[in-house]
Amino acid sequence: MNAPICLNLAEAEERTIAVLVGAGTRTDIARSVAHALVLAEADGHGGHGLVRLASYAAQVRVGKIDGQAIPEVTQTLPGAIRVDAMHGFAYPVLDRVVERLLLLTPEQGVAVAGVFRSGHCGAMSLVVERLARAGLIGMMVANTPAAMAPWGGRRALFGTNPIACAFPFEDDLVVIDLSLSKVARGHILAAQRRGEAIPEGWARGPDGEATTDPTLALTGTMVPVADAKGAALALMVETLAAGLTGAHYAAEASSFLDTAGPPPATGQLVVAIAPAACGGSTDHLAHLFHDVAAEPGARLPGLSRFVARRRAEREGIKVDPGWFSMAG
Repeated sequence: MNAPICLNLAEAEERTIAVLVGAGTRTDIARSVAHALVLAEADGHGGHGLVRLASYAAQVRVGKIDGQAIPEVTQTLPGAIRVDAMHGFAYPVLDRVVERLLLLTPEQGVAVAGVFRSGHCGAMSLVVERLARAGLIGMMVANTPAAMAPWGGRRALFGTNPIACAFPFEDDLVVIDLSLSKVARGHILAAQRRGEAIPEGWARGPDGEATTDPTLALTGTMVPVADAKGAALALMVETLAAGLTGAHYAAEASSFLDTAGPPPATGQLVVAIAPAACGGSTDHLAHLFHDVAAEPGARLPGLSRFVARRRAEREGIKVDPGWFSMAG
C-alpha cells in the first residue's frame, strides 16, 4: 500500500469518474458508480469502496461489465417493475429503481422491483437509505457468486447473499445491512497474504471439513452466520434475488472480482413499504428504537455510519493513491 492521501469527497469522486471513463464507461454511469464507492468509503465500509475501482475498470475494458449499458425498465403490475441491467453496473440501475419506487409506493402502499443481468451492487445500505429518507421502509436482497454450501453439503450453491433494511427514525435512520457468511471473504484473503492461519469456524475446505488454512478455505466454502440458520437465510435470498427475477443463481455466476468469464448476471430485489399501508406509523416504530437506544450497552444499527459520513464530509477520506493509478 502507498502512503495514504486525504481527499475531500468531491475530489475522490472526480478521480474515480476519470478512471472509469478512461476504461470505457459513460460519464453519467461513471458518476453514479463513483458516488456509491466514495460514499461507502465515507461510511467506513471500505470493502465496497474504492478498493473495487481497479477490478471495475479492468472488467469494463474486457466487456465483463458493459460501461455503456442503459437499463430497460418494464412495469409488470401497478406496484411492480422488472429491470434488465443489461450486464452493466448495478449502481445506475438501482438509481432508476429508487426513482420508480418513490413514485409507485405512495399510491400502491407497497412496491417491488426485480433486477436481473446485474452485478456487484456494493453497500446496499445506500439504496435502502434513500427510500427511508423519503419516509418509506426500504428492503433489499441480492445474490452473489457462489461461496457457501447448503448446511451439511460441500458444493457452493449460495453466495454470501446480503440483506439490507432501513427505517425512518426522527433525524436519522436505522439501517441493517449484513451478509450471511460468518466473516467477509476479504478477511480470509488478508490472512492468506500474511501467511497466517484463520480461526476455526470461518470456512471449510473443498472436502467439506473445517479448515484453518486460508488457501484451502478460498477453494472451499464460507461458513454461514448462525450455521444452519444462516444457510437457510442464504437460500431464501437466492430464491428472492435470483429465482424470482430470472437472474443467474450463485453457482452460475462468475466472480465479481476479476475479468475471467462472462458477466455474472446476478439479481437484486428491492421492496418499498409505506408504513401506513399496514396500519403502522413511523411514530410507532420510534417507540421500539428509543427502547433499544436506551438500553445500556446497546446501539441501533447503522447510526455509526452516519457519524463516520459526517466526519468524512468535514475532514475528507484517506485513500491509497495506488487505487487510481492501478485502475488507470
